[in-house]
Amino acid sequence: MPVNIPIPTDRPVRVRIAPSPTGDPHVGTAYIGLFNRVFASKHGGAFVLRIEDTDQVRSTAASERAIFDSLRWCGVRWDEGPDVGGPYGPYRQSERSDIYREHAARLIREGEAYYCFATAEELAEMRATAREQKRQTSYDRRYRDLPADEVQRRLEAGQPHVVRLKMPIEGVTRFDDGLRGGIEIDNAQIDDQVLLKSDGMPTYHLANVVDDHLMEITHVIRAEEWISSTPKHVQLYKAFGWQPPTFIHMPLLRNPDKSKISKRKNPVSLEYYQRVGILPEALLNFLGRMVWSMPDESEKFSVGQMIEHFDWERLSLGGPIFDIAKLKWLNGLYLRELEDSELVERLRGWLLNDEYLSMLAPLLKERLETLSDFVPKTAFFFGDDRELTAEALVPKKKERKESYKVLKALTEKVEGMRSWDAESIEATLRGHVEATAGWKVRDVFMMTRLAVTGRKATPGLFETMVVLGKAVCQARLRQAMVVLK
Repeated sequence: MPVNIPIPTDRPVRVRIAPSPTGDPHVGTAYIGLFNRVFASKHGGAFVLRIEDTDQVRSTAASERAIFDSLRWCGVRWDEGPDVGGPYGPYRQSERSDIYREHAARLIREGEAYYCFATAEELAEMRATAREQKRQTSYDRRYRDLPADEVQRRLEAGQPHVVRLKMPIEGVTRFDDGLRGGIEIDNAQIDDQVLLKSDGMPTYHLANVVDDHLMEITHVIRAEEWISSTPKHVQLYKAFGWQPPTFIHMPLLRNPDKSKISKRKNPVSLEYYQRVGILPEALLNFLGRMVWSMPDESEKFSVGQMIEHFDWERLSLGGPIFDIAKLKWLNGLYLRELEDSELVERLRGWLLNDEYLSMLAPLLKERLETLSDFVPKTAFFFGDDRELTAEALVPKKKERKESYKVLKALTEKVEGMRSWDAESIEATLRGHVEATAGWKVRDVFMMTRLAVTGRKATPGLFETMVVLGKAVCQARLRQAMVVLK
C-alpha cells in the first residue's frame, strides 16, 4: 500500500491522543494510542496524552482516572500529560479556556469568524428546511454578515451567541491523508462550524486545532471517522495561517457484521478486558495485529518488536473485525508461555488478591458453613459461569417481548450511570421500577440478579454489582438481552 507520511528533519515527531473523560475507557483509545506510541518510539519522538474535558456536564474526574489506569494497565505509556506534566501544558482542555477564547477573538478581529445569535427555534427551523430541500447542511448563515453596529448592539444587550468560522461557500477543501492520499470535500456540504459554544467553552474543532498547533503535534493519528471533520480543521489552520500536521486516519474497529464496534455488540470497555483476565500484552498484540502485520506475518509479537519493524506500508485499510474468540486464542498463547511462578503472580495481580477478597468477605461470610463453600458461592465473581435461558429470565406472568424491553431500558440506564456504588445502583433500579408500569420491584430485581450472576440467590444485589464492576455488569446485561431477544 503506497503511503506518504513525511518525517520532519528540523523538529522531533510529536503525536497525541485526546480521550474524553465521559464514560468507560474505550478499547478504541488503546488501539489508537498503541499506534501513536509505536510511531513516536520508532522515530525517537514524544507521545502526548491530552484530556478533552470541555463537556463539563458529562466529564468526570472518575472517568479521567479510569482512562489513566486502563491505559497504564494495557501498557500504552505517554511522555506528557495531565498526570506527568510536560513543557506544553496544561494538558486538560478545561484548563485552557482562556487560550481558546483568545484565539477565537483573533479570528473575529481578522474577519475569519463571527458572532452567531441564532436561537434554538431558529436552528430547528433551519434543520427542517434543510430536510425538506434535501440539503446536507442546515445552518443558513443568516448572521454571517451582520453590520458591526448591529453585532455590538446585540452583544451589549447580552444576547446569547456562539462564534462560528467563516467556511468557504464554494469550491472544495482538499487535504492529504497519509494512508489514502488526496481527499476532497465539497464546501457546500460543510456548515459554518461553531468554534465557541454559548457557555464560552470551545468545540472539539477549535480546541483540537489550537492545541495541536501550540503543542507542536507533527502527526495526527486518529480513527477514520474523523475524516469528515478534517476539512473543518484544514480551514481553521488556514484561517490562523498555520501549517497543518500530517493526517493519518486509522481503520475503524468493527463488529463481525462490519458495523462500527459498539457496546451493543461487543464489550468495548478496557476495564472489562482487564476484569475478565485478558493479559495486557495479549490485548496490545491483538489490537496491533488487527490492521498491521510483521514482516514474517507472525501472529504473536510484542510492542517492542512492533516498534522495531514498524512500517506504515504493512498496514491494511480493510475493516478490521474485533473477534473476541481470536483475542482469547491469542491470550491463551501468552498464558501458556508463562512460568508457573509468573502465572501465580498474574493470578494474584488479577483478582486473587487481598483487596478483592476483602470486598467479597463481608458479602459471603454469613452464607458460609465451611471454607469450601466459598468457591461455588463466588464463581460468578471470578468467571462467567452463567447458563441463562429466556424461561428463567422472564418473570412469572410476564411476556418475553415485554421482558426484553424492560431489560433493554434498564441496561441503557445502567450504562448512563456516572457513579457506581450501592446507593446509586439501588436508586437506578428502583427508579426504573417506578417508571415501568405493571412491574414490581421483585420482578425487575430478580431479572437483573439472574442477568448479572446467573443465580436466584446471591449476596445483596447492589453490593454484588459494585464488586463485579460496571463494565462486567454492562456486558452481562447485554448478553442477557441477546438471550431474551
